[in-house]
Amino acid sequence: MNSQIPSQKNHPSVLLQFEHVSVHYGAIQAIRDISFNVNSGEIVTLIGANGAGKTTILRAISGLVKMSSGQIFYRKEKISQLPPHLIVKKKICHAPEGRGIFLNLTVMENLDLGAWTAPDKKSFGADLEHVFELFPRLAERSNQNAGTLSGGEQQMLAMARALMAHPDLLLLDEPSLGLAPQIIEKIFEIIQKINQEGMTVLLVEQNALQALQIAHQGVVLETGKIVLQGPARQLIASDEVRKAYLGE
Repeated sequence: MNSQIPSQKNHPSVLLQFEHVSVHYGAIQAIRDISFNVNSGEIVTLIGANGAGKTTILRAISGLVKMSSGQIFYRKEKISQLPPHLIVKKKICHAPEGRGIFLNLTVMENLDLGAWTAPDKKSFGADLEHVFELFPRLAERSNQNAGTLSGGEQQMLAMARALMAHPDLLLLDEPSLGLAPQIIEKIFEIIQKINQEGMTVLLVEQNALQALQIAHQGVVLETGKIVLQGPARQLIASDEVRKAYLGE
């Protein structure tokens, strides 16, 4: 894996704005008055312990949870009140924690469902060729039921299905969870590759060091609040982050 930290752009343009967002699950407040930006063409990673609110942030962006307060803007357009299917049409795609693939369908059928926004067969064919280049193992198993794939292959399928919608912003929730080290390395290489091709990525990841090594920006969460945010290289160098999240 290329562990070089990507260079910052001189004039980044804001793609996503998360402004004073709070989310409750019943009486429990999952995230509290959170604000941060995601710049176009960057990888931004959210790090923090379990229960810090990372997954809730992604679910709020993709319309899967209702916000108690605040606004989310994408390309300066408010998307906070949109249903999930319209958010996908804005080219925001979410590969959720736990993969969320259809285990009783084939690899090809899962990819076909991911491409429901494709305008035509030509576009579908180009996107399919692209994901098979990124994940050649899926091409080999295109007619297999997703439930027969290994954990690593299922994670690849979850990412590939999201990519079939040709997103400009990809939300990735714990892509390395439960995977062998060599598969994790491959997943992170692919995240870097799609980012280098121009895709913006908002990444939730328990492996804080690996995530910060490939990210441009980092946001550190504790119990639903942002405690630190800034360039990933600065967070890696922070004594507070190194002690709390990098095992030092």
